Amino acid sequence: MGGFHHARRRISVKIAVTGKGGVGKSTIAAAIALMLAERGERVLAVDADPDANLASALGIPAAEQAGIVTIARHRALIEERTGASPGYGQMFKLNPEVSDIADTYAYRHRGVALLVLGAVERGGSGCACAESTLLRALIQDLVLRRGESLILDMEAGIEHLGRSTASGVDALVVVAEPGLRAVESLNRIVRMAGDIGIKRVHAVFNKVRAEADTAFLRNALPGMEPASVIPFSELLLAADREGAPVTGAFDAVLREAFRALIERIGHPA
Repeated sequence: MGGFHHARRRISVKIAVTGKGGVGKSTIAAAIALMLAERGERVLAVDADPDANLASALGIPAAEQAGIVTIARHRALIEERTGASPGYGQMFKLNPEVSDIADTYAYRHRGVALLVLGAVERGGSGCACAESTLLRALIQDLVLRRGESLILDMEAGIEHLGRSTASGVDALVVVAEPGLRAVESLNRIVRMAGDIGIKRVHAVFNKVRAEADTAFLRNALPGMEPASVIPFSELLLAADREGAPVTGAFDAVLREAFRALIERIGHPA
């Protein structure tokens, strides 16, 4: 834990990764983060999915994951920064100070700094306004004001991104596997992205086993050329079972597929 090492300045990118649960978006977010870090980039990976899996995909051992602070559960921090006790609807600051949170609470592993946001838990009153305000302010700060490359692993949607924050996102990567529900989720997310002004939206076809899978996705998503087609891989499944970093499971085909993805979304690798 602790601050980032300030290497010579490089071109940074801000990428949000989303898609239906189970399509492999955390694997893809982790792969992008690790590959950028391998090149010497300063990388901040943010797990903004309540079902947090990014730490495992980065290869952080389970014993170490227990020591990673989840921001939404850090009641003392929420109370200090917002002036409100979590779970209650009284007055609180709408613009809490958040600029030091990433430096203080990020967990470094294999050249990637990981920040886990966690889920906002609502009490009996149904109000979790202070937690939500803090997380939204934090994401806005990370996207608009930080200098390192940012990889956001998001839940099945872009609710964390407001219209003002969207202007700082260089690319939204929406992951789909061969299946109708994944396609429906992708289309819904693409519509939402348009509504808040995200201009660069890229589809990734993941877990493709055969040409028929690619054909299904192309037919279901006319006019949306995939940024990359990622083949189904037993190697990635094994890495997931073992808690190993996803890039350690890459063969030449997988590495090239992810290299092409990074290049397509605007950061030559």
